[in-house]
Amino acid sequence: MPVPKWLAQVNKRTFNKMELKRGERPVLTHVGRKSGKTYRTPLDAHPVDGGFIFIVMYGSRSCDWVQNILAAESATLTIKDDQWELSSPRLISKQEAGRQVSPETKLEPGRIKGIEYLQMDTAT
Repeated sequence: MPVPKWLAQVNKRTFNKMELKRGERPVLTHVGRKSGKTYRTPLDAHPVDGGFIFIVMYGSRSCDWVQNILAAESATLTIKDDQWELSSPRLISKQEAGRQVSPETKLEPGRIKGIEYLQMDTAT
């Protein structure tokens, strides 16, 4: 079962702001599908051949950032001073993600089960 939706809201309103201020995590910049506003979401970004994989801990239907990216079909990833334009977002299975990430990557943090994965390609 993915993490409860209420925890996603707490994370979005509290912990994400703290992480953005710290400036140490990768940040995914995306546009709101309804508001048109630009949003910045701190996430772990797992590099794979031709792009990145992101762990969707709250389920794709509960995550605004996932819905925004799927609607816009693009986002920008910033890691320290490097920036990538990303395209072709798609939800993938744990098996597909596991075949692509480094062996030490934990795809299901802790005891959480049923997590989804979003893969995006670096735009050419």
